[in-house]
Amino acid sequence: MPKYRRNRINEAVAEEIAQIVRDVKDPRVGDVIITVTGAEVTADLKYAKIFYSCLGEADAKELSKGLKSASPFMRRELASRLNLRVTPELTFVRDEGVRHGADIAALLNKISAESRSEDDE
Repeated sequence: MPKYRRNRINEAVAEEIAQIVRDVKDPRVGDVIITVTGAEVTADLKYAKIFYSCLGEADAKELSKGLKSASPFMRRELASRLNLRVTPELTFVRDEGVRHGADIAALLNKISAESRSEDDE
């Protein structure tokens, strides 16, 4: 399969899952603001890794369990929304990139503030 087609499928799956997550009734998932940051579908379209991040302090294990239990519902919804030959099995992976970027920004701000205070002295 050409790479550009797989990229389009990855983007379409990520967009649709982001919409579907809002419809999940599980309180472990519904009470948390989840952002789908990306998706990676295998070349044979059998498996998809969904990368997500969440806003606020949510119990990571409970959220992971909630997403895993809602996976069949989301897969069924994905099949009805996208016209794919095979609907991939969904696995959810927490994306720590957003939090990591925020930590780096905080460190840079701290260094900048320290250098400004040294310059003032």
